[in-house]
Amino acid sequence: MKPGPKNAITDISGLLVGNASDSNLKSGVTVVLCEQPFTAGVHVMGGAPGSRETELLVPDRHVQEVDAIFLSGGSAFGLDSGSGIANALRERGRGFQVGAARVPIVPGAILFDLLNGGDKNWTSNPYSDLGRQALEAASADFSIGTAGAGTGATTLDLKGGLGTASAVIGGGFAVGALAAVNSVGSAIQQGQPNFWAAPFEMNGEFGGLGPAESIDPFAEPRLWPALQDPGANTTIAVIATDAMINQAQATRIAVAAHDGLARSLVPSHTLFDGDIVFAIATGARRLKDSGADILRIGHAAAICLARAVARGVYLADKAAGDTAPTWKVKFAGM
Repeated sequence: MKPGPKNAITDISGLLVGNASDSNLKSGVTVVLCEQPFTAGVHVMGGAPGSRETELLVPDRHVQEVDAIFLSGGSAFGLDSGSGIANALRERGRGFQVGAARVPIVPGAILFDLLNGGDKNWTSNPYSDLGRQALEAASADFSIGTAGAGTGATTLDLKGGLGTASAVIGGGFAVGALAAVNSVGSAIQQGQPNFWAAPFEMNGEFGGLGPAESIDPFAEPRLWPALQDPGANTTIAVIATDAMINQAQATRIAVAAHDGLARSLVPSHTLFDGDIVFAIATGARRLKDSGADILRIGHAAAICLARAVARGVYLADKAAGDTAPTWKVKFAGM
């Protein structure tokens, strides 16, 4: 297993990612799309999720492909990002054909960033426009860290962010992850600069510090921020592969990918997080052994997601009014 050329989810050929950020709002939107509709599945493990059109991704539903996936800040207000994206896609002639009508299928998920120091005193919901802007910015190259849906994200003890990572595995399959990290838990090992995801790091992509020399594996997590602001968190992610799979197999990969959150955020999947993972597939490469290939892709997805989480936190930038320090500021000189 090795990183793809960009070490990004866009190492899956045909995928594009677009970001839109508002520094005054301290929030933003990220969208993933392809030239053609793609297979998608989803799995929810957080106790406080917020999502759009995830129910249609259940394998026995009529619609089997989607046009885009979005990740957004703004809590429930951020769900309107999907409307902006869908409107723009419809103008491009994209969408599920129903007679003479086209209906773009745009599932997505939101995170809570309403208490992060940004100006939330808007008179009209800004997220539809941000969704459209993200779509218009879609490219194979995109920013991470303080960008898109990760613009105003925070973790227990550091500023969060948008992260990505990729891998090429046996059989030539490409796997990638994209994560907006806004967790109740911490990405670093008990206040030290070392990341929980350190055992899975490739090529020093988040500092190359390795695991901490000493931690207490039985230490109870600090929970007071979550208890103070219930539901004020969430890590949302997209896993992608170029394998030709169906919705049931994509759902299985999304389930496996959640292991990456457990490996990179402590604690994860709490009552106060809305952790959601989407899994999407472009279908460019046929499976040779469906069971073994799905196992390998799911394993790689978990590793990529753990790395993406760490990269999102590691690369976050300081901004005026931040309520949490960045990794770079807190551990300057590491």
